[in-house]
Amino acid sequence: MDIKELEPGFSICHAIYPAYIAELKARGFRSIICNRRPGEAEDHLNDAELSRAAQVAGIEWIEIPVTPGEYTPEVVETFGIAIETLPAPILGFCRSGRRAVSLWIHNQMQQDTCDIGPLLMAAHAAGHDLSDLHDRFIKQ
Repeated sequence: MDIKELEPGFSICHAIYPAYIAELKARGFRSIICNRRPGEAEDHLNDAELSRAAQVAGIEWIEIPVTPGEYTPEVVETFGIAIETLPAPILGFCRSGRRAVSLWIHNQMQQDTCDIGPLLMAAHAAGHDLSDLHDRFIKQ
């Protein structure tokens, strides 16, 4: 697993599988947010096995499925509530981590004093160059 911390208490990574849950628990993760859509790929028909594995390990599990590039205000709000209420540290994931980091930026940009520059740098450090989407992240 290639886990990248975006800020204290919140990290992202690419797709995870039930066999990874014990390692995530050992690394101290207390919550997982899945941004994959059911049936989006052969290796992700649904979240049932992952959800069960997380439950057995005592890790909070939430599903916020997102189609790449479709970050509605409702999805961003749901993600923000999850970040605020789930026990940290939290791991967000999707197929590549890009949806998770994009949701994190959209959520952060809801703050009145937030600056997009450091967020894009954190995304880049995590392996996701989102600078071409700069204008999409700016609050309208």
